[in-house]
Amino acid sequence: MLKLLALDRFTILLFIMVILASFVPVSGQAAEVFSSITTIAIAILFFLHGAKLSREAVVEGLMHWKLHTLVFAFTFALFPIIGLLVKPVLVPLLGQELYWGFLFMCFLPSTVQSSIAFTSVAQGNVAGAVCSASFSNIVGMFITPILVAFFILGQSQHGFDPTSSIMQITLLLLVPFILGQILRPWVFPQMKKMPEIVKFFDQGSILMVVYGAFSSAVVAGLWHQVSLTTLLLLIIACSVLLTLVMLLALFVPRWIGFDKADQKTIFFCGSKKTLASGVPMAQILFIGQPIGMIVLPIMIFHQIQLMVCGIVANMWSKQVEVKTEE
Repeated sequence: MLKLLALDRFTILLFIMVILASFVPVSGQAAEVFSSITTIAIAILFFLHGAKLSREAVVEGLMHWKLHTLVFAFTFALFPIIGLLVKPVLVPLLGQELYWGFLFMCFLPSTVQSSIAFTSVAQGNVAGAVCSASFSNIVGMFITPILVAFFILGQSQHGFDPTSSIMQITLLLLVPFILGQILRPWVFPQMKKMPEIVKFFDQGSILMVVYGAFSSAVVAGLWHQVSLTTLLLLIIACSVLLTLVMLLALFVPRWIGFDKADQKTIFFCGSKKTLASGVPMAQILFIGQPIGMIVLPIMIFHQIQLMVCGIVANMWSKQVEVKTEE
């Protein structure tokens, strides 16, 4: 996953899903069946995430509340503020729907698996990363719908009530996660025997959701609305956003006085946005909206963040190795 100077297999598969949906979109009754299967796969994925998460790591990580507060501030305050401030610039460049997708991306929680993986490679505070990233995703199930309701759907749909969406997200993501935690003593030993099963559901469910979302978008005329120039501008916007947040995530923890290990954890957990939770949330929150255009920004941002974080993690890892040898 960390050999990211070139495209990894998952990224290539994402592009294949977009191409497949562009030429062979699923529609009609087949789309309804496909959506039901995808929902089941997502529920299984979050059940496995719950079973995989160590309670000891959570308890250890919870002790470091200052770290989690700063990561929370980056994820649910800094990102949304930037997303709202750039509206006058991005709406004329990208259009309303893509800007909604960009803003929705800013409202999403952090990633879990890649945040922990990059922190581990860079030899940061792994226990803190486990707790912070997991907490971000759990809290995000409630905060993200509220932000979307107030700043996006509240502007276009009079009287939108986020309660129903929060309930759907809770049932789809949080309940399976908690169930996985409860059944962890029995499920996790079996997962250790099949280490690829989480990766299969993680990547497989996202690929299914992306294919379904882009299929409906293509049927609605997505590629007639998004030009190559607009796509390039979106890539630039995502790159500038990531650069700004990463610079702040690099220097703010130093100014506050966090040690090196915590600085790395804050950098990786505070600068990333989740594709795994974001796409299923979009399907629930944006019913009747152009889902393909709304998830396009997070798909682009996801790949850029993986590439940059992979380079930074490997660089920090080599620095630690040099210091150890000295």
